[in-house]
Parts: sequence; structure tokens; C-alpha cells
Amino acid sequence: MSNPAAVPQGRIAQMRQAYRNTKQTDPRLGWILLAIWVVTAAITATLSTLLVGTGWFSIILTVFLSIAVASLATITVFGRRAEKSMYQQAEGQLGAGGAALTMLRRGWTVKQAVGFNKQQDVVHRVIGRPGVILVGEGSPGRTKNLLTSEAKKHARIVGEDVPVTMLMVGRGEGEVPLPKLVKTVRKLPKKIKGAQQTEVLYKVKALDSMRPAAPMPRGPMPTSMKGARKMMRG
Repeated sequence: MSNPAAVPQGRIAQMRQAYRNTKQTDPRLGWILLAIWVVTAAITATLSTLLVGTGWFSIILTVFLSIAVASLATITVFGRRAEKSMYQQAEGQLGAGGAALTMLRRGWTVKQAVGFNKQQDVVHRVIGRPGVILVGEGSPGRTKNLLTSEAKKHARIVGEDVPVTMLMVGRGEGEVPLPKLVKTVRKLPKKIKGAQQTEVLYKVKALDSMRPAAPMPRGPMPTSMKGARKMMRG
């Protein structure tokens, strides 16, 4: 039988871990969050007092609103700074792009390492309303060849009416920086309908069934990204 207390404890543990990870690249995080809480609470209390007065009920309402609004503002800022720190720590690590893509949730289907080579360059796949998006990680020269090869395979499977888009993670010309990867995918124009998306999923399963299993990466995985991602997604 599950313990009800385990859920909030797990949530708190995730936030603590995310806070520790974020503070590695953001040493002033604690002071910044404290300042945001205090300033937001003070502004909310002032506005509430002006609007509802200073009676006992008004005081209780003001305190409640101040705490709630200040806490929400602090958590929002913390989430953004944690995400920024997460990308800073994960950028350049093997598998960081694939881990970032898992933030795509409803309406997206992500499969990591659908293509790979002996040098551990990899191609991840996202399927959504824009069609098929292939995302490469690794040495630009080798990975572009791998991307092109995967694009041809997918184009043959899904048909001409489904776009196949190639993206390369990196800081070079024409590449997408890791912090902008998810946003870039989300902003791609919608080209197919929901029914077509389902058909595409069935078609690529046939392609995947003919592939060997992806080897486990030998390099360090971006564990800080995983922790912060869980905290932000809930």
C-alpha cells in the first residue's frame, strides 16, 4: 500500500536537488529568491491594503495573498534559473539533447538514439504536428552524414506528404544551441493533422523494428538535467 506522505517528500527532495544543482552555477540564487519573495510580498501587501482596507478580515486576506503571490513569483523565477543552470551544466555532455527533448510532452512523441554510429554520434527523433524532426548530436561532420542517412530512411517510410526536418545541436553555424532546442522544435510550423501523426507513428515502428538496439553511451549523462527537469515538470 502506497504511503501518501511519499509524494510530497519526493517533490521536496527533487526541489532540494534542483536547488543544489542550480547553485553550482548561480551562487547568489538564495539571496535572489529571498529578495524576490520579500519585494513581491511587500508590493502585494501594499496593494491589498489600499484595495480592501485594514480590518481584521482584510489583514488576514492581505497576509494570505502576500504569501501566495510571493511564493508563486519565487517558484517561477527559481524554475527559470534552474532551467538555465541545467542547460549550462548539461551542454556538451553526451545525451544532453535527447534529455532536453523529453520536455516535449503532450502532442509529441520522442525517441532517443534512433540512429547512431561507433563514434557515439546520435540522432534522436521527434514526431508531432510539424512532421518528423530528426535531431543530431555529436561531431558536426559525422553527425550531418548520419542525419542525412536517417532523413532518407524516414522519408521513404512516411511518404512525401510528411515533412522530415533535420536539426543539429551545437553552437556552430546553422546549429541549434541546447537551451533553444525545445523552443525551436515547438515553433516549427504545423504541417500534418492528428490522424496523419498517428499513421506516422505506426510507420516508423516498422522502421525501428529492423534496427539493432542502441548501445548505452559511455560518456557522462547529464544527471543535473534529469533532476531539474523532473522538478519543473512535476
